[in-house]
Amino acid sequence: MTAKKAGRTKVERQLVEEWRGILALHARTQCELDRALHGHGLCASDFEVLDLLAEGDAADGGCTYRVQEISERVHLSQSALSRLIARLEKDGLVDRAMCAEDRRGVRVALTGKGRALHDEVLPVQRAVLTRMLAG
Repeated sequence: MTAKKAGRTKVERQLVEEWRGILALHARTQCELDRALHGHGLCASDFEVLDLLAEGDAADGGCTYRVQEISERVHLSQSALSRLIARLEKDGLVDRAMCAEDRRGVRVALTGKGRALHDEVLPVQRAVLTRMLAG
């Protein structure tokens, strides 16, 4: 093996190890979030959607997002996101409505119940992130 190839192989190994470390941290953090949020009837993906809607809500008091906009920010397939939103709607946490500007689109907004649950669970989620991502 040439010195150049050996050096590249070492760099590639380090890169792959770093990538696997990121994946492992993500998996551990996701599991911890799911465990902590389970007692509140949520999983990590549910909370991500509520959190995104709450951020927008805080910015303009009653903000809604198109499902397409949400899918660009959370890491779920379109079909998985649609099922998640349907479940949140069934639980009374979000409302869905047709977009006024484009009848093919759907807008999603937090309900009062969704906002209250988000506010209750936010410190739990942030504590898990702080613990898992520190150092």
